[in-house]
Amino acid sequence: MGWLWLALIGGVAMGGLIALRVPRTLWSFAGAALMLAAAGYALQGSPNLPAHPAITDARVARDDPGIIDLRDRMFGRFTNDGAYLIAADAMLGIGDRKAALQAILGGIRAVPKSAMLWTALGGSLAMRDGGVVSPPSRFAFDQAMRLAPRHPGPPFFAGLAYIRSGDFTTARACWKRALRLAPAGASYRRDIAMRLSLLENYLARMPSQPPR
Repeated sequence: MGWLWLALIGGVAMGGLIALRVPRTLWSFAGAALMLAAAGYALQGSPNLPAHPAITDARVARDDPGIIDLRDRMFGRFTNDGAYLIAADAMLGIGDRKAALQAILGGIRAVPKSAMLWTALGGSLAMRDGGVVSPPSRFAFDQAMRLAPRHPGPPFFAGLAYIRSGDFTTARACWKRALRLAPAGASYRRDIAMRLSLLENYLARMPSQPPR
């Protein structure tokens, strides 16, 4: 459903350019803006999910349901450490980020070698620190990768945190690693490959930065 809305918005935008007689030389700027919006939606959202009513501000902090589903397919849900993430998801659902973080920390105290919980801690700390992959957040992701060096989950969600912080180059490196580690028959391998392809296409179209 999300793709249909993006296509509709794109069509309306192009119609507006024609109706307003905007010079064709400026069309490329509008196209770039639409491409950026579509790439951001595809990288962080779940465009294949059906539409649903808008949520209140108290629930904005919660991850996209498609991302939670992807996390569950990578790590599993009904496990001892997964129970702590269910509690954290519930806290985020009511907008209580602090309680969600405490739930994850409680899980790590109980299951200190859980790569899933250390990964979740990295994302939660980045959220707490204003969407930036801060040193504590980076340490948590690194610890998850040390505990499960052959698991694609920690580098994938580290990459997602870097996407949200605007560091697309580091995100690409993380997602490349995640794709290399994803088993050939895993249901989530296609999700990783799709997001990585979109990110690489976006980076290829970005203007090169002049040397400083």
